[in-house]
Order: sequence, then structure tokens, then C-alpha cells
Amino acid sequence: MRWPGPRAPYASKPEESRGRLYPEAEQAMRSPFQRDRDRVIHSTAFRRLKHKTQVFVYHEGDHYRTRLTHSLEVAQIARTVGRALGLDEDLAEALALAHDLGHTPFGHAGEEALNAEMAAHGGFSHNDQTFRILTRLEHGYAEFDGLNLTWETLEGTAKHNGPLLAPVPPTIAEYNERHKLDLDHYPGPEAQVAALSDDIAYNNHDIDDGLRAGLFAVADLADVPLVGPVFHEVAQKYPGLDEPRLIHESIRRMIDRMVRDMVAETSARLADARVKAAEDVRTLGRPIAAFSDGMRDNDRALKRFLYERMYRHYRVNRMSLKARRVVHELFQLFIAAPECLPSEWRAAASGDTAATARTVADYLAGMTDRFALDEHRRLFDTYAGV
Repeated sequence: MRWPGPRAPYASKPEESRGRLYPEAEQAMRSPFQRDRDRVIHSTAFRRLKHKTQVFVYHEGDHYRTRLTHSLEVAQIARTVGRALGLDEDLAEALALAHDLGHTPFGHAGEEALNAEMAAHGGFSHNDQTFRILTRLEHGYAEFDGLNLTWETLEGTAKHNGPLLAPVPPTIAEYNERHKLDLDHYPGPEAQVAALSDDIAYNNHDIDDGLRAGLFAVADLADVPLVGPVFHEVAQKYPGLDEPRLIHESIRRMIDRMVRDMVAETSARLADARVKAAEDVRTLGRPIAAFSDGMRDNDRALKRFLYERMYRHYRVNRMSLKARRVVHELFQLFIAAPECLPSEWRAAASGDTAATARTVADYLAGMTDRFALDEHRRLFDTYAGV
């Protein structure tokens, strides 16, 4: 079966998909990659992203990004780039929407805390947790656990940052034994585009959120490459423009310039490598989706600024400290008293210590910020209802 849509020869082609772990009949109206995207959108884990931290905990304000809005912004950029390059937009979108499903509550602070608790049991990473959700933890389908996504979507999820070398995270390693993912190769072009779209999205929206939170001011951005000149350009063109419009206008221009640079550099690399199929992209031995050298330097400079002025800001540090304590205390309580887990989780925690720890990690990782705080209050506040 062939589905309509303009595609470059090096795009991933749904009619050539390596298929699903559990074979399913195809549909005339939707390609396999469209179905993957739709399954992600309809998953429980995707809905939970609404109340999972990007940088700020949900009750800090209604206008900050969450994992859900971040994922939507990544998907928008990935579709734009995918269309410009003639790639399969549906696959790029599916990968963008799925990439953060495995994040814990409280963002990276929660992940670091859970990884520390799981150190004796194989550790914890949000990428492996995303894979657990996609292949095991979603329980909505009659014939299989997980979402039974195509090889291309799972391959791109597992390797979105490049080849996956030893030690391979446990869930990905176990799946790879059943459905080889060519972990030593680069992912396909759509996965590479989605990964770089993630960088563009979070760099720019973290500037917006950091300014909104008062962690730094517009004036502090003057010496940041790309950012400072764009803000200056907008201020010069629109004298007296109020700050909210100045910020939005500047950020939209930065996103545009980063996207255009990515499309130009990736197009040049595709032409230089003379790739004729998605498999050529995987076996090329180097990334095909990339920024130019100049834009890569800009990207690194912006990341350094955000790390120093936002991610390490004392207010963010205080939130992170509280988050780590909540995760630590919940984990230790459930390990010591797995009978306090909800019934469906308690049944899964009836094995050995390692199995119990992994079950507790799955339960905690699936929590939203709000639910984790409420669960902590229920279990540690003697006056709270249970």
C-alpha cells in the first residue's frame, strides 16, 4: 500500500517500514507513521505531560511551558523542517511528540533523584523510561502491552541523540533482542530533525520563561550571540515597543533563523553525501541534520547563558531541592512498604527487590508534579486524607 504525500528519496517511507513487533493490518486512510503519531497523542502518558515540569513546577504560573506545550512546539518545528526537506512529516511529528513521555515529575531534578535511588538496580533515564511506556507500560490495547509502534518510530526514539553504545539502557536492550534496532547506527533523517527541533524549541522558550520569571532581564541578553543582536534589531525597528511584544517578536525571529540555518545546512549535507535512501542516512557514520558551524557556536553560547543564569538560579535550585526530597521520600517509603502502592502497582511489586524497585520507579516516573506533591502530602501529613 502507498500513501500520498511528496517525499524526498532519502525520506523514511511508510510502505517500506520494517513493521511492528506485533503484526497488524494496515489502514487505507492513515499510514503506519500517522497511526504511530495518533497512538502517542491518545496515550495516558501524553496527557500527563500537561502537569509535568519543563523548568517551573506547575503551580509557579499558568504561562510557563510544561512538557506538553514543549512537545507541541517541538512537533511544530519538526513538521516545518520535515516539509522543507521532503521528509515524512508524520514520522517527524510522532517522534517529537513522544520524545519526553518518560520524564519524571519535577523535570531534570526529579530524574536525577530517581536515578540516584535506582543506582543499585540499573539506574533511571527518561529515554529508557520513554521506551518502557511505548513498549510496556501503556495498557490500552487488547492484543499487546505498549503502543506497538513501528520500527522507525521506536528506532528514532531510542537513538534520537545518535548511536546508542554500551551500556545500553535495560528496556531498550531487551527490546533490541526481539526487534533489532541497529543501535550502532545513526537514526533516520526524521529522528535527527526531531532531535535538533527539540534544541531549537527549548532554547527559545527557556529565554521566554526566564524573562517572564524575572530570572534575568532583556538587558542581560545583549552579549549573547544571536540573541542580543536579534533583540537589538527588533528594538531598533520598533522604537518604544512594549517589552512583551519585544520578547515575542525577538524569539520568533530567533526560531526562524535557527530553522532556516538547520534546513540549509542539512540540505547541503544531504547533497554532499549523495544519500538516496533513509538507510544511507543511518549508515553514513555522521549526523545529517545539523546547524552550520556559526549557528552551532551560537547554540552553545545560549546554552551556557541559560545554564548559568536560569538552570542554576537560586530560585530554580530551591525548587529542585524540594523536588529531590519529595522523590527520595516517596521512593524510600514505597520500597519499605510496597503494600502502600495502589492495587495495580502493588501486584507488580510482589517480586524480588529489583523488580519492586523498578515498579516503584515506574509509578513515580508516571506522576505529574501535582500528583507527586499530593501523594507526598497524603503519606507524610498525618492529618491528610489517604
